[in-house]
Amino acid sequence: WVGALAAGTYLFSGAVERRENPNSEVRTSTTSGVSEVRLASNRGGHYVATGSINGREVKLMLDTGATTVAVSAELAEQLDLTRGMEIELSTANGMSRGYLTTLREVRLGEIVLRDVQATIAPGMDGEEVLLGMSFLKDLELIQRGREMTLRQIR
Repeated sequence: WVGALAAGTYLFSGAVERRENPNSEVRTSTTSGVSEVRLASNRGGHYVATGSINGREVKLMLDTGATTVAVSAELAEQLDLTRGMEIELSTANGMSRGYLTTLREVRLGEIVLRDVQATIAPGMDGEEVLLGMSFLKDLELIQRGREMTLRQIR
């Protein structure tokens, strides 16, 4: 019984994670110099995917309403990011203070951008990352139904 319970718990936790992040394994297709990533939305309608910042795996949530990529203070510390100029942030939860920084590399599948402007947002939780327009502006975005395609022309 203990083995069956452990196996059930393991399978259930994987199912919950797949519902939250249906793009944990991002696949890229490349044709004629164009890299393309297709993402499925999660149950809440958000586009969440596993990517990396400066070589460290992170969970990214696409946010076209965010001016920059936003990382929590906790993740910024783990990534050893330099806090730049202090700025005022307007968030869904009101005004707060944050810091500008630059990410050496942001990767989503084979889409890679370097020297991406970001914000360290102390009010964010844990290791969450909002993939804002400082990353998305260099891509072509196409949304159809519950799927978003991101294209990077190299």
